[in-house]
Amino acid sequence: MPTPGSALPGVGAAMGANVVPGGVSFRVWAPHAKRVWVAGSFNRWNESSHELSKVDGGHWQLTVAGAARGDEYQYILDTEQGILWRGDPYAREVTSTTGNSVVEQTEFDWSGDDFQIASWNELVIYELHVGTFNDSDQASNEPGQFSSVSARLRHLQKLGINAIEIMPVAEFAGERSWGYNPAQPFSVELSYGGSVELKRLVKLAHEHGIAVILDVVYNHFGPSDLGLWRFDGWSENDGGGIYFYNDERAETPWGHTRPDYGRGEVRQYIYDNVMMWLEDYRLDGLRFDATEYIHSINGDGRDRLDDGWSLMQWITDGVADRFPHRLMIAEDMQHNEWLTKNTAEGGAGFGAQWDADFVRELRHVAITSNDSERSIETLARVLSHRFNINAFERVIFSESHDAVASGDARVPEEISPENPTGWFSQKRSTLAAAIVFTAPGIPMLFQGQEFLEGGWFRDDVPVDWDQREDFHGILRLYRDLVHLRRNTGGTTRGLSGQSIDVTHANDDRKMVAFHRWNSGGPGDDVMVVANFLFEGQDNYTIGFPRAGKWSLRFNSDWQGYSDDFGGHSAADVTAVEGQYDGMPYHADVSVGPYTALIYSQTPK
Repeated sequence: MPTPGSALPGVGAAMGANVVPGGVSFRVWAPHAKRVWVAGSFNRWNESSHELSKVDGGHWQLTVAGAARGDEYQYILDTEQGILWRGDPYAREVTSTTGNSVVEQTEFDWSGDDFQIASWNELVIYELHVGTFNDSDQASNEPGQFSSVSARLRHLQKLGINAIEIMPVAEFAGERSWGYNPAQPFSVELSYGGSVELKRLVKLAHEHGIAVILDVVYNHFGPSDLGLWRFDGWSENDGGGIYFYNDERAETPWGHTRPDYGRGEVRQYIYDNVMMWLEDYRLDGLRFDATEYIHSINGDGRDRLDDGWSLMQWITDGVADRFPHRLMIAEDMQHNEWLTKNTAEGGAGFGAQWDADFVRELRHVAITSNDSERSIETLARVLSHRFNINAFERVIFSESHDAVASGDARVPEEISPENPTGWFSQKRSTLAAAIVFTAPGIPMLFQGQEFLEGGWFRDDVPVDWDQREDFHGILRLYRDLVHLRRNTGGTTRGLSGQSIDVTHANDDRKMVAFHRWNSGGPGDDVMVVANFLFEGQDNYTIGFPRAGKWSLRFNSDWQGYSDDFGGHSAADVTAVEGQYDGMPYHADVSVGPYTALIYSQTPK
């Protein structure tokens, strides 16, 4: 019987520290090391008692009897640059970004979790940042945790969203960050609660009917507290060593830390990381940050990195094979339809991508103070845009973490910096939201948007939950939009359909109307009318697809949403025969200033 801390024959080929019968198997890639040892709490940090064997392709492996869950450890590498102590690149837990690696401590009970994400056309996403998503019991100067998000799941469920997208949670330097500086890609940020708390959040979200999508960062690593840097001592051209390009391809806006997508072990490292999130944490999707810097050097699509493109294809094919129905989202922002084409056609194989043109043009239309400068024709164009055949290959929004930071602010703040909760900000920000929820695509909100959060996003300023009471009417407006988008009342199925026809675009009167449908008919066909003018407009003729009564399902000017709203005399209408806007029937509508109306017919 081996004694505690003694060596067993090598077991398996899984990277990192993996619990096996009788101990823990350690495996690390260090092709330029001359010798490798593992030291840890299991052998009282003895530097020479447990030497790994070189097995293949620069990998080193040893199984240590008596090592167990919760043990801390580091690798010791004998290199041309001397003796190097290194954390495990595959560590599932760490004591800190510069501290020890930890053998994963706890097996998680997933029993009863059989959740499946909704179809793309039925999704409504809510983007959030764990560190600023504080709960009511936390001090405002303390970073939020996964438990903070868990405490707000009832709020999100009542709002009606069915997916949350969490900004990156891989271990980063310090306690506060946006998260786009991963130092330990396989480890979950300790200040947020660590790996077990993330799993608890995912399981609880599933119990609330909410999918969990995670942002991941593979366009660069670090750049600070980066244990991968010159991991085994080797580098060229003052570069980062085996995990990185060591030439001009290393350069990104975030440092010279672009992974070497052409090296098999690095490709495997990123692939394994993707599969870990989906398998071990049961996440329902991933959103890849800044993919334009994975497939091109300068992020403009011209200086192509074919290795990066093929890596994305390999990953999306692998996910489709192993985890069907998981949503893979690209943030490319280059209007590139090839990101969401399937790999058999040469595409990158993502399920959806953020639509940069939509958010840019919609924000311009909403924020511009002079009505004459709003282009309804441009709005009509982005309403109808799709990357390929499927309208739900795009994620659409008026606010995201990027859109409300780095020089830009929340839509209400941009509309009126001196009065971000006033009439203009309320009216035009909610009008923009109505467009998001009625246009074809996967709609997304950013945290606090539903109760008129102002300012801009910062990782040290928590969400102002007091505004949920101050603007409970605006919160109800968003809730109504979400439920209409998801057709929970059975009268607006067309909002989850593929089809849109912008039937009316009057740039003089700043009016737009569009028809949404899935298969058509009462309860399916939806007509949306939006007035981007400061004045209300009465007896305004709009074409309708069918005769009869059209019920008003939503009026963003309703006084129940805000005491400041006028409650303009919008009402049900009756469409009568007579072609208008290229449609066989028409009706006269009345619409308030900066207001959206949603009409549909009641199914028999």
